[in-house]
Amino acid sequence: MTNHPGSLLRKEIHDRQTIAPFIGIFDAFSATIASKHSPNLFYSGFGFAASQYGLPDIGYIAWSDMVQAAWRIRQILPQHKLLVDVDDGYVDASVACHVSAQLERMGVAMIMLEDQKRPRRCGHFDGKLLLPLEEYMEKLEMVLAQRTELCVLARTDASGDEIYRRLERISETDVDVIMVDGVRSIETLREVRKITDKPLLFNQIAGGKSPRATLSELRAAGASMALYSTPCLFAAQAAIDDSLSAIFSDDGRLPDTGCSGSIGVAECSSMLQENMTHHLPEVDLAKFVQA
Repeated sequence: MTNHPGSLLRKEIHDRQTIAPFIGIFDAFSATIASKHSPNLFYSGFGFAASQYGLPDIGYIAWSDMVQAAWRIRQILPQHKLLVDVDDGYVDASVACHVSAQLERMGVAMIMLEDQKRPRRCGHFDGKLLLPLEEYMEKLEMVLAQRTELCVLARTDASGDEIYRRLERISETDVDVIMVDGVRSIETLREVRKITDKPLLFNQIAGGKSPRATLSELRAAGASMALYSTPCLFAAQAAIDDSLSAIFSDDGRLPDTGCSGSIGVAECSSMLQENMTHHLPEVDLAKFVQA
Protein backbone atom coordinates (compact mmCIF):
# COMPACT_ATOMS: atom_id res chain seq x y z
CA MET A 1 0.00 0.00 0.00
CA THR A 2 1.38 3.43 -0.94
CA ASN A 3 0.33 7.03 -0.54
CA HIS A 4 -0.96 7.21 -4.11
CA PRO A 5 -4.47 8.76 -4.03
CA GLY A 6 -5.85 5.67 -5.77
CA SER A 7 -4.54 3.34 -3.08
CA LEU A 8 -5.81 5.63 -0.34
CA LEU A 9 -9.25 5.85 -1.94
CA ARG A 10 -9.44 2.08 -2.38
CA LYS A 11 -8.76 1.62 1.33
CA GLU A 12 -11.36 4.24 2.27
CA ILE A 13 -14.01 2.67 0.05
CA HIS A 14 -13.63 -0.70 1.74
CA ASP A 15 -13.08 0.54 5.29
CA ARG A 16 -15.56 3.40 5.42
CA GLN A 17 -18.65 2.97 7.55
CA THR A 18 -20.26 6.08 6.06
CA ILE A 19 -20.75 7.12 2.44
CA ALA A 20 -18.16 9.12 0.46
CA PRO A 21 -19.55 12.10 -1.49
CA PHE A 22 -17.81 13.37 -4.65
CA ILE A 23 -18.55 16.91 -5.87
CA GLY A 24 -18.64 17.52 -9.62
CA ILE A 25 -16.47 20.40 -10.84
CA PHE A 26 -15.99 21.89 -14.32
CA ASP A 27 -12.67 23.75 -14.13
CA ALA A 28 -9.90 24.76 -11.74
CA PHE A 29 -11.91 27.65 -10.30
CA SER A 30 -14.94 25.55 -9.42
CA ALA A 31 -12.61 22.89 -8.03
CA THR A 32 -11.05 25.47 -5.72
CA ILE A 33 -14.44 26.38 -4.30
CA ALA A 34 -15.64 22.77 -4.05
CA SER A 35 -12.41 21.73 -2.31
CA LYS A 36 -13.55 23.67 0.76
CA HIS A 37 -16.56 21.34 1.08
CA SER A 38 -15.19 17.89 0.23
CA PRO A 39 -11.84 16.11 -0.13
CA ASN A 40 -13.32 14.25 -3.11
CA LEU A 41 -13.80 15.92 -6.50
CA PHE A 42 -15.24 14.67 -9.80
CA TYR A 43 -14.17 16.14 -13.13
CA SER A 44 -17.48 15.94 -14.95
CA GLY A 45 -17.60 15.40 -18.70
CA PHE A 46 -20.89 17.28 -18.78
CA GLY A 47 -19.30 20.21 -16.97
CA PHE A 48 -16.12 20.15 -19.05
CA ALA A 49 -18.03 20.16 -22.36
CA ALA A 50 -20.18 23.05 -21.13
CA SER A 51 -17.37 25.17 -19.71
CA GLN A 52 -14.68 24.55 -22.33
CA TYR A 53 -16.74 24.12 -25.51
CA GLY A 54 -20.09 25.64 -24.66
CA LEU A 55 -21.64 22.48 -26.06
CA PRO A 56 -23.63 19.51 -24.74
CA ASP A 57 -21.77 16.41 -23.61
CA ILE A 58 -22.14 14.32 -26.77
CA GLY A 59 -18.55 13.38 -27.55
CA TYR A 60 -16.67 16.61 -28.30
CA ILE A 61 -14.10 16.09 -25.55
CA ALA A 62 -10.63 15.01 -26.72
CA TRP A 63 -8.59 12.77 -24.43
CA SER A 64 -5.70 15.24 -24.39
CA ASP A 65 -8.03 18.02 -23.21
CA MET A 66 -9.17 16.00 -20.22
CA VAL A 67 -5.66 14.89 -19.29
CA GLN A 68 -4.43 18.50 -19.33
CA ALA A 69 -7.47 19.68 -17.36
CA ALA A 70 -6.93 17.00 -14.69
CA TRP A 71 -3.26 17.98 -14.44
CA ARG A 72 -4.24 21.56 -13.61
CA ILE A 73 -6.43 20.34 -10.76
CA ARG A 74 -3.68 18.09 -9.42
CA GLN A 75 -1.26 21.03 -9.39
CA ILE A 76 -3.41 23.22 -7.16
CA LEU A 77 -5.18 20.58 -5.04
CA PRO A 78 -2.69 17.74 -4.56
CA GLN A 79 -4.27 16.56 -1.30
CA HIS A 80 -7.70 15.99 -2.83
CA LYS A 81 -8.85 12.78 -4.45
CA LEU A 82 -9.88 13.33 -8.05
CA LEU A 83 -12.28 11.14 -10.05
CA VAL A 84 -12.04 11.81 -13.79
CA ASP A 85 -14.73 11.04 -16.34
CA VAL A 86 -13.05 9.47 -19.39
CA ASP A 87 -16.30 8.67 -21.22
CA ASP A 88 -15.82 5.46 -23.24
CA GLY A 89 -12.03 5.72 -23.05
CA TYR A 90 -12.14 7.81 -26.23
CA VAL A 91 -13.34 4.94 -28.40
CA ASP A 92 -10.22 2.77 -28.70
CA ALA A 93 -9.06 0.38 -25.97
CA SER A 94 -5.41 1.32 -26.52
CA VAL A 95 -6.24 4.99 -26.07
CA ALA A 96 -8.19 4.17 -22.92
CA CYS A 97 -5.11 2.45 -21.50
CA HIS A 98 -2.82 5.33 -22.52
CA VAL A 99 -5.11 7.91 -20.91
CA SER A 100 -5.58 5.94 -17.69
CA ALA A 101 -1.81 5.46 -17.38
CA GLN A 102 -1.21 9.20 -17.71
CA LEU A 103 -3.89 10.01 -15.15
CA GLU A 104 -2.49 7.45 -12.71
CA ARG A 105 1.02 8.88 -12.99
CA MET A 106 -0.20 12.40 -12.17
CA GLY A 107 -2.01 11.15 -9.06
CA VAL A 108 -5.64 10.93 -10.17
CA ALA A 109 -7.43 8.64 -7.71
CA MET A 110 -10.06 7.08 -9.99
CA ILE A 111 -11.39 7.09 -13.53
CA MET A 112 -14.94 6.45 -14.73
CA LEU A 113 -15.18 4.23 -17.85
CA GLU A 114 -18.65 3.88 -19.39
CA ASP A 115 -20.25 1.41 -21.78
CA GLN A 116 -21.99 3.95 -23.98
CA LYS A 117 -21.60 3.82 -27.74
CA ARG A 118 -21.06 7.04 -29.65
CA PRO A 119 -22.67 9.45 -30.21
CA ARG A 120 -22.77 9.51 -26.41
CA ARG A 121 -24.96 11.69 -24.22
CA CYS A 122 -25.63 12.57 -20.60
CA GLY A 123 -26.59 9.47 -18.65
CA HIS A 124 -29.89 11.05 -17.60
CA PHE A 125 -31.10 11.62 -21.17
CA ASP A 126 -33.06 9.19 -23.32
CA GLY A 127 -31.69 7.68 -26.51
CA LYS A 128 -28.43 6.29 -25.14
CA LEU A 129 -26.71 3.57 -27.17
CA LEU A 130 -24.66 0.81 -25.56
CA LEU A 131 -21.50 -0.90 -26.71
CA PRO A 132 -21.80 -4.67 -27.13
CA LEU A 133 -21.01 -6.12 -23.73
CA GLU A 134 -17.94 -8.09 -24.84
CA GLU A 135 -16.50 -5.04 -26.58
CA TYR A 136 -16.85 -3.00 -23.40
CA MET A 137 -15.46 -5.81 -21.26
CA GLU A 138 -12.36 -6.14 -23.44
CA LYS A 139 -11.66 -2.43 -23.01
CA LEU A 140 -12.36 -2.50 -19.25
CA GLU A 141 -10.17 -5.55 -18.67
CA MET A 142 -7.28 -4.03 -20.64
CA VAL A 143 -7.43 -0.90 -18.48
CA LEU A 144 -7.59 -2.99 -15.30
CA ALA A 145 -4.65 -5.15 -16.37
CA GLN A 146 -2.29 -2.21 -16.89
CA ARG A 147 -3.20 -0.06 -13.86
CA THR A 148 -1.28 -0.47 -10.63
CA GLU A 149 -2.80 1.92 -8.07
CA LEU A 150 -5.49 3.81 -9.96
CA CYS A 151 -9.07 2.96 -8.94
CA VAL A 152 -11.40 2.13 -11.82
CA LEU A 153 -15.13 2.78 -11.77
CA ALA A 154 -17.14 0.80 -14.33
CA ARG A 155 -20.26 2.68 -15.41
CA THR A 156 -23.16 1.12 -17.24
CA ASP A 157 -25.97 3.09 -18.86
CA ALA A 158 -28.10 -0.01 -19.34
CA SER A 159 -31.75 -0.18 -18.34
CA GLY A 160 -34.19 -2.94 -17.42
CA ASP A 161 -32.88 -6.50 -17.22
CA GLU A 162 -29.77 -5.53 -19.17
CA ILE A 163 -28.54 -3.75 -16.03
CA TYR A 164 -28.24 -7.03 -14.16
CA ARG A 165 -26.68 -8.95 -17.06
CA ARG A 166 -23.94 -6.36 -17.36
CA LEU A 167 -23.43 -6.04 -13.62
CA GLU A 168 -22.88 -9.77 -13.24
CA ARG A 169 -20.22 -9.70 -15.95
CA ILE A 170 -18.50 -6.57 -14.62
CA SER A 171 -18.52 -7.99 -11.10
CA GLU A 172 -16.32 -10.87 -12.27
CA THR A 173 -13.44 -8.42 -12.79
CA ASP A 174 -11.31 -6.66 -10.18
CA VAL A 175 -12.96 -3.31 -10.89
CA ASP A 176 -13.10 -1.15 -7.76
CA VAL A 177 -16.54 0.49 -8.03
CA ILE A 178 -19.66 0.07 -10.17
CA MET A 179 -22.18 2.72 -11.16
CA VAL A 180 -25.52 2.33 -12.90
CA ASP A 181 -26.40 5.74 -14.31
CA GLY A 182 -29.89 7.13 -14.72
CA VAL A 183 -31.32 4.96 -11.92
CA ARG A 184 -34.97 5.92 -11.50
CA SER A 185 -35.54 4.62 -7.97
CA ILE A 186 -33.75 3.74 -4.76
CA GLU A 187 -35.31 0.30 -5.09
CA THR A 188 -33.20 -0.34 -8.21
CA LEU A 189 -30.10 0.44 -6.14
CA ARG A 190 -31.25 -2.10 -3.55
CA GLU A 191 -31.73 -4.73 -6.26
CA VAL A 192 -28.29 -4.01 -7.69
CA ARG A 193 -26.82 -4.40 -4.19
CA LYS A 194 -28.23 -7.94 -4.03
CA ILE A 195 -26.36 -9.19 -7.10
CA THR A 196 -22.89 -7.73 -6.59
CA ASP A 197 -20.53 -7.32 -3.67
CA LYS A 198 -18.64 -4.51 -5.41
CA PRO A 199 -18.82 -1.00 -3.92
CA LEU A 200 -21.58 1.01 -5.62
CA LEU A 201 -21.70 4.68 -6.58
CA PHE A 202 -25.02 6.52 -6.95
CA ASN A 203 -25.14 9.57 -9.23
CA GLN A 204 -27.50 12.48 -8.58
CA ILE A 205 -27.98 15.33 -11.03
CA ALA A 206 -30.48 18.15 -10.56
CA GLY A 207 -33.47 17.59 -12.82
CA GLY A 208 -32.22 14.14 -13.80
CA LYS A 209 -33.91 10.76 -13.74
CA SER A 210 -32.63 9.68 -10.34
CA PRO A 211 -34.49 10.62 -7.15
CA ARG A 212 -33.03 13.15 -4.73
CA ALA A 213 -31.78 11.26 -1.71
CA THR A 214 -29.81 11.95 1.44
CA LEU A 215 -26.46 10.34 2.11
CA SER A 216 -28.05 8.33 4.91
CA GLU A 217 -30.72 6.98 2.55
CA LEU A 218 -28.16 6.02 -0.07
CA ARG A 219 -25.96 4.31 2.47
CA ALA A 220 -28.92 2.34 3.80
CA ALA A 221 -29.73 1.23 0.24
CA GLY A 222 -26.21 -0.09 -0.27
CA ALA A 223 -24.21 2.73 -1.85
CA SER A 224 -20.59 3.32 -0.83
CA MET A 225 -20.18 6.56 -2.77
CA ALA A 226 -22.47 9.40 -3.83
CA LEU A 227 -21.79 11.53 -6.88
CA TYR A 228 -23.07 15.10 -7.22
CA SER A 229 -22.03 15.54 -10.83
CA THR A 230 -23.11 19.09 -11.75
CA PRO A 231 -24.01 21.30 -8.74
CA CYS A 232 -21.16 23.75 -9.40
CA LEU A 233 -22.03 24.15 -13.08
CA PHE A 234 -25.73 24.75 -12.47
CA ALA A 235 -25.03 27.10 -9.56
CA ALA A 236 -22.64 29.09 -11.76
CA GLN A 237 -25.25 29.37 -14.51
CA ALA A 238 -27.86 30.71 -12.10
CA ALA A 239 -25.49 33.01 -10.21
CA ILE A 240 -23.96 34.57 -13.33
CA ASP A 241 -27.36 35.20 -14.85
CA ASP A 242 -28.71 36.69 -11.61
CA SER A 243 -25.63 38.86 -11.08
CA LEU A 244 -25.64 40.35 -14.56
CA SER A 245 -29.39 40.91 -14.45
CA ALA A 246 -28.95 42.81 -11.16
CA ILE A 247 -26.17 44.97 -12.58
CA PHE A 248 -28.10 46.08 -15.61
CA SER A 249 -31.37 46.51 -13.76
CA ASP A 250 -29.51 49.12 -11.69
CA ASP A 251 -28.27 51.09 -14.72
CA GLY A 252 -24.96 49.21 -14.78
CA ARG A 253 -23.97 49.79 -11.14
CA LEU A 254 -21.79 47.06 -9.62
CA PRO A 255 -23.02 45.51 -6.35
CA ASP A 256 -21.70 46.69 -2.99
CA THR A 257 -19.09 44.13 -1.91
CA GLY A 258 -19.96 44.92 1.69
CA CYS A 259 -23.32 43.19 1.28
CA SER A 260 -23.78 39.67 2.59
CA GLY A 261 -22.83 37.04 0.03
CA SER A 262 -21.18 39.50 -2.34
CA ILE A 263 -17.68 38.71 -3.62
CA GLY A 264 -15.08 41.27 -4.64
CA VAL A 265 -11.53 41.17 -5.96
CA ALA A 266 -9.96 40.82 -2.50
CA GLU A 267 -12.08 37.80 -1.52
CA CYS A 268 -11.52 36.06 -4.85
CA SER A 269 -7.78 36.76 -4.89
CA SER A 270 -7.40 35.54 -1.32
CA MET A 271 -8.95 32.19 -2.25
CA LEU A 272 -6.73 31.82 -5.31
CA GLN A 273 -3.65 32.73 -3.31
CA GLU A 274 -4.09 29.55 -1.28
CA ASN A 275 -3.61 27.47 -4.44
CA MET A 276 -0.25 29.08 -5.14
CA THR A 277 1.24 27.72 -1.94
CA HIS A 278 1.12 24.20 -3.38
CA HIS A 279 3.59 24.75 -6.20
CA LEU A 280 4.55 28.42 -6.61
CA PRO A 281 6.30 31.05 -4.44
CA GLU A 282 3.98 33.12 -2.30
CA VAL A 283 2.91 36.42 -3.81
CA ASP A 284 2.07 39.48 -1.71
CA LEU A 285 -1.37 40.41 -3.03
CA ALA A 286 -1.29 43.67 -1.09
CA LYS A 287 1.01 45.02 -3.80
CA PHE A 288 -1.71 44.50 -6.37
CA VAL A 289 -4.98 44.98 -4.49
CA GLN A 290 -5.69 48.28 -2.79
CA ALA A 291 -7.30 47.89 0.62
